[in-house]
Amino acid sequence: MFEGNTTALGIEFGSTRIKAVLVDKDNIVLAQGDHEWENHLENGIWTYPLDEVWEGLRDCYAKLKADVKAKYDVTLTRVGAIGFSAMMHGYLAFNEKDELLVPFRTWRNTITGEAASELSAALSFNIPQRWSIAHYYQCILNKEPHVSDVAYFMTLACYVHYKMTGKKVAGVGEASGMFPIDSSTGNYDADMLIKFNALAESHGITTKVEDLMPRVLNAGEDAGTLTSEGAKLLDPSGDLEAGIPLAPPEGDAGTGMVATNAVSVGTGNVSAGTSVFSMVVLDKPLSKPYEEIDMVTTPTGEAVAMVHCNNCTSDLNAWVSIFKEYSEAMGIEVSMNDIYGTLYRKALTEDADCGGVVSFNYFGGEPVVGINEGRPMIVRKPDAKFTLANFMRSNLYGALGVLKIGNDILLKEEKVSIRSITGHGGFFKTKGVGQSVLAAALNAPITVMATAGEGGAWGMAVLANYVIREDKSMKLQQYLDEKVFAGQEKTTIEPDQDMVAGFDAYIVEYKKALEAEAVASKW
Repeated sequence: MFEGNTTALGIEFGSTRIKAVLVDKDNIVLAQGDHEWENHLENGIWTYPLDEVWEGLRDCYAKLKADVKAKYDVTLTRVGAIGFSAMMHGYLAFNEKDELLVPFRTWRNTITGEAASELSAALSFNIPQRWSIAHYYQCILNKEPHVSDVAYFMTLACYVHYKMTGKKVAGVGEASGMFPIDSSTGNYDADMLIKFNALAESHGITTKVEDLMPRVLNAGEDAGTLTSEGAKLLDPSGDLEAGIPLAPPEGDAGTGMVATNAVSVGTGNVSAGTSVFSMVVLDKPLSKPYEEIDMVTTPTGEAVAMVHCNNCTSDLNAWVSIFKEYSEAMGIEVSMNDIYGTLYRKALTEDADCGGVVSFNYFGGEPVVGINEGRPMIVRKPDAKFTLANFMRSNLYGALGVLKIGNDILLKEEKVSIRSITGHGGFFKTKGVGQSVLAAALNAPITVMATAGEGGAWGMAVLANYVIREDKSMKLQQYLDEKVFAGQEKTTIEPDQDMVAGFDAYIVEYKKALEAEAVASKW
């Protein structure tokens, strides 16, 4: 029997899809809904209009509600808890009347280079261009007229949560993509706030930045309840009741950590799809800041080293589509799944170093290696062993090339200890292949779990369930271990040391060929 009060709802705004997942008290999926959308490039700014935020949210929820009706013959009127998640970072600025001052600037924009560089130097902390504070400070440097009217700024997840509850709050993981967090306090770093405010004041801005950002909350803390206005925004039919507790809003990095049970020290996860990023929960502070590594936190505030790469499987998919087209031209009927499986498995049959074939998968720029615009390309020397296997292995290695460069800093220079890494995303769809390649890239065991495919919306639903857990003393890691992942089906692959050595040799050639990619990016 369906009981709404014992369920939890997670909704995540991804870059191409808004997804809703409803789970029971054991975090088993009961119903789902989704809505496809896409960002817009307007006047040089990547953005999502707020009208599309609400249209997409309502459509997504309506499909979930219809799924509940179809499966259980119940009209959804109440759930036990709700949580909202979205793409981290970006800039949504409002005045005191809650009016949007400039179009939403998403994580995808690379227009804050001056601010990011100046802040990184001033704070002795790597501030990436996509962080909210970089956007705000760039607006100050640009002397944009709206700055004097800013009453608050936030991320997309925090904004949706605010409209649902009236509370300007952020989960600590989401907040760590706005401004640096001090893990010892679980709040914005106090010394860095002082330094930032001094910088802002030198440009005539006297408002303290901490007064403009959401209040930071830990996973499981009270983040408010659904208001009548919020309920109607989510469900205009009026069926949904107010008063439902909400979890602190989190970013997609935090929900990914939860969805892969990678929130404790020494664990990590790699999300590999259109883009790829790794998250490793640190056992010790890094010796210095690195441009290649973002410092964020888990949903409970532990320090996390993040390597974020803009490109992963798009070029792989393009090449597989070429082979599909060739098959059709030859009159051969074969499914895309079979083509992927055949090519991926073939990739592991020849040279561990790809035989002198190097692949750059850069549809977009890769700031980690200093490439601002992407040009997908294959580079090989005249004496390279150019076979199908080496070509495909090079594409698989290339999909993780930038990720490996960033993680080599953690593993080889900083000697960070990694106990386990969980992989999730389309890169791992062909059994064993993507896992083997990632294990070689990181020289660490890689685990793929059955629930990893549920994604961030499921992770957010788990965080919502955590808010209404019976034992309030239960920490998040214990909750995940005992209530979520106990008995979970999973497979683990240890690194093959010949492939580890081959990938290391490949990366040496990859770095040499980066000069060619840099030249091509100007074309």
